Amino acid sequence: MTEVKPTELIFFCFMLLHGFVAALNCTSPTPESLFNSLEKELFPKKLIRPLKSFSNPINISIGITVVGIIGVDAKSQTLTTVLWQVLKWDIEGLSWDEKECGTGRVSVPREKLWVPDIHIAEFMDEDNSPKTPYVYLYNTGRVFDDKPVRVVSSCRLVIYTFPFDFQNCSLTFGSYLHFATDVRMVPSTTAEQILQESRQVLTTNGEWELADVSISNVALVLDVGDYSEIQYSIILRRRPLLYVVNLLIPSCFLITLDLFSFLLPPQSVDRSSFKMTLILGYTVFLLIMNDLLPVTGETTPLINVFFCISLALMVASLLETVFITNIQFSSSQYNAVPHWLSVLVLRYLAVVVCIPPKKKSNRITVFLNPSTGDQAINTNLSNISVIDAQAVPDDTPLVKPHPALLPAEPALEELRKLSRNLMAIRHQMDKHFQGSDTSQEWHMIGIVIDRLLFGLYIIFISVSFITIIVIWIWNNSYAV
Repeated sequence: MTEVKPTELIFFCFMLLHGFVAALNCTSPTPESLFNSLEKELFPKKLIRPLKSFSNPINISIGITVVGIIGVDAKSQTLTTVLWQVLKWDIEGLSWDEKECGTGRVSVPREKLWVPDIHIAEFMDEDNSPKTPYVYLYNTGRVFDDKPVRVVSSCRLVIYTFPFDFQNCSLTFGSYLHFATDVRMVPSTTAEQILQESRQVLTTNGEWELADVSISNVALVLDVGDYSEIQYSIILRRRPLLYVVNLLIPSCFLITLDLFSFLLPPQSVDRSSFKMTLILGYTVFLLIMNDLLPVTGETTPLINVFFCISLALMVASLLETVFITNIQFSSSQYNAVPHWLSVLVLRYLAVVVCIPPKKKSNRITVFLNPSTGDQAINTNLSNISVIDAQAVPDDTPLVKPHPALLPAEPALEELRKLSRNLMAIRHQMDKHFQGSDTSQEWHMIGIVIDRLLFGLYIIFISVSFITIIVIWIWNNSYAV
C-alpha cells in the first residue's frame, strides 16, 4: 500500500471544502486532453468516497437483469443464476463540456476510480464470471458500472407441491463494509421492468422459468451500525411436464390396473398372482424413477406421499385377496364368527358399501313317522337331543310302549336300529347346515371387506386426480 504524504492530505481536505472535483478544462477536443485532465483532477482521489462532506451518504443506484437460470440444487439448497449487475453513482463536482472535450462519455479503468464494495449476502460460492476492467464515466459525473455476475446463492427450497412448486429465492445487495450513513442503496428500475427485460434476454430454457420479481428496501441492524440493502425476490416456477409424463401418468396407470383387478373373481388364484405382479412392477418403477425425485430432509413432497399410499393400497389389496381366498376354501373349518365382528361388518360396513344384509332362513327339520297312532312316541322323538349315532348304545330303550302295542321281538329290534340311524342322520345334517351357515357368514364378511377396499381405492384415485389437476391449473394460472 502506497504511503500517503502530508501534502496530499492537505490537498484532499482543501478539495473537500471547495468541492470534490472541479469542472474539467480540456485544451482540445481529443482523448489525450481529456485523460490528462482526469489524471490531474480525478484519478488521484480514488481512495476516498467522491463527496464534498463525510457526513453525506453516497447513493448507489442498482439494477439487475436475470440472464440465465442454471439450476436449483434441492440437496444443498442453492440457486445458480447469471445476472447483469448495473451500478450507478455520481462524483460530486465532476463535469466537463462535451464540445470542449470532444465526448460526453468515456470508459476508464475500474482501478482508477472509487468503486463501492457491493456484495450479495446469500453468496455461497466464488464468482466465476468474466471480469470487466472498465466503467463508463459521463460528463455529468455519473459512473456507470455494468458487469456479469454468476451467483451461487443459498435458497430455502419448499418442494411440498413438487413438481408443481414455486421457489422464492432472495438476492440481497448491499455494502460489505460501509454503513447506511456512508453508502445508501437505491433501486434504479422497477420490478416490472426487471421482469420484462429478463424474459426478453433469458437464454436458458431448462427445468425452471422466471415467474415474478419483487423489490424491497431492507436494513440490516447490528450493534455497530445499520446497513442499507436492496433485496430482490426471484420467484421461479418449475416446468412439471417431464415429471407428469415420467412419474404421475405411469403410476396412475398401474393403480388403475390394480383397481380393475377387483373385477376378477376373489376365489380365483389368478387374482392374487396378478396383484403380486403389479406390486413387483410398481416397486421396480419407483426404484428406476427415484433419481427424478428431489432429495431434501426438511419436508416430504406430496408426490412421495402419493407413491407410498399407492404402494400401501396395493399391498392391502393383495392381503385382502389372500384373506378372501382362504375364506373360500377353508371357511368350513372355522369357528363361528364373533358377534362383534358380525355386527361391525355385516350390519354397519355392509350398509356403507351398499350390500343389503341377508335375511336368515328359519329352517325346520321335519321327521317322518309312519306310526301316527302313538302320541307319546312323537313327543319323545321331537324332544331328543342331538346325539351321534356312535354314542347311542344298541340296548338303549327309547320309550316304553303300551303293552297292548308291543310288536314281535324282531320287529322291535329293527325299529330301534332305524331310530338310531335317523338320529345319526339328523345329527350330521345339523352339523352340515351349521357349518354351511358359518361358511356363508365368513364369505359375506369377505365380500364386504372386498367391496370396502374397492371403494377406498376409488376415493383415493378420485382425490388424487382432483388434487393433481387443481394444483396444475393453479400452477398454470400464475402470472407468468
